[in-house]
Amino acid sequence: MIICANKMEYPLRTQCQRAHKQVMSGETERVSLLFTKALVSRGSVDAVSQQMASHPQYLESFLRTQHYILHMDGPLPLPYRHYIALMAAAQHHCNYLVYLHSAQFLRVGGDPLWLQGLQAAPPRLRLLDHINKVLAHQPWLTACSHIQTLLKAGEQCWSLAELVQAVVILAHCHSLCSFVFGCDTDADFVPLPKSTNGVPPIFCPLDAANGNTNSLDSSCDMVCLKERIQKSQEEREKREELLLQTQTLQQTDIEEEEEMMCFTDPTHFITDPDLCYQEFARREQEHFQVFRVQDYSWEDHGFSLVNRLYSDIGHLLDDRFRSVTTLPSTHSPDLKRAVWNYIHCVLGIRYDDYDYGEVNRLLERDLKMYIKAVACFPDATKTPVCPLSLAPLKPSERIHVNLLIMEARLQAELLYALRAITQYMIA
Repeated sequence: MIICANKMEYPLRTQCQRAHKQVMSGETERVSLLFTKALVSRGSVDAVSQQMASHPQYLESFLRTQHYILHMDGPLPLPYRHYIALMAAAQHHCNYLVYLHSAQFLRVGGDPLWLQGLQAAPPRLRLLDHINKVLAHQPWLTACSHIQTLLKAGEQCWSLAELVQAVVILAHCHSLCSFVFGCDTDADFVPLPKSTNGVPPIFCPLDAANGNTNSLDSSCDMVCLKERIQKSQEEREKREELLLQTQTLQQTDIEEEEEMMCFTDPTHFITDPDLCYQEFARREQEHFQVFRVQDYSWEDHGFSLVNRLYSDIGHLLDDRFRSVTTLPSTHSPDLKRAVWNYIHCVLGIRYDDYDYGEVNRLLERDLKMYIKAVACFPDATKTPVCPLSLAPLKPSERIHVNLLIMEARLQAELLYALRAITQYMIA
């Protein structure tokens, strides 16, 4: 009987192993497909997508949302969208995102002169400066009066639909800065001085081009992926060669645009360099009221408002929030919730039904310091910020923590902005 049991156990174990390989193969294929789509449409796979590749379910949701707000139907013209994203990234001195959106801004027909700095932008865009810096550094200061100023600014006024899309872009890019710095993407970024084919580049050069593929999870089939990348790149180069043969390029103008784009200085888009994150819970700031989720939540209030004013974005954002909390991880659900609620807490948002003693019980001091730094002042992580507790984690697990930080911060900024919009609408 024992022998028989062992014979039955072996094929069962084999089936489990095969099933696991099939799942891993499916995930690898999913990542490869996403990367191939990026190569065909953009000619490159950006470093952020490479970092997120260890969580393909989330990556797909993230790319879908980002593509929608930056490229699909919406009230704002495409150059405005990338310029707003650039303004948001500049608040955290994120060279990687400033470069990326400068390039895309030019690619969709943006005026190169605007890249000289915020003072060169149209007055309507300059009006966004205040809410941009407040959401980035002290979102609890977002008030109904800020919304009123934007919606009643005479000839330069914003429509409600335009403002909602702008707020979503700002919050998306602020939180993405946290991910970029948390994963050291900005530290490894070096702008490309000249494009090789006369076309403004879309993304910064990848470490993968130099043989550094550590940012990809080991489960990815690198051989298959590299073959697809090489094949897609060759096809793209052939198309571009044919295009160059049939068109006369104004090389001088292009070189001027590239020169301006490559040296876009984030500080030229910052009007208040002294504004930064401050402790919400300081005693002398007790006049700031705690944001209670029971009074205004994403599920009961924010989702319906943003979805009504900016069609379908609520569903896309909701899918991001859900996917990041359900990703496979060694972290327990309680620890994930502790990370999420801790980030909201340092940004002034509280849950009445949560025991905050769980935060101190589940999160080590070094991990709390890391989470707070990446969420609240990510550009300060250019210098070491006690990431000791993250060192033993696998790369994919560290990325998962950074994804939680990014999404919790995104939701917090949206809650503050949408509550202010709601207060304006019912005033």
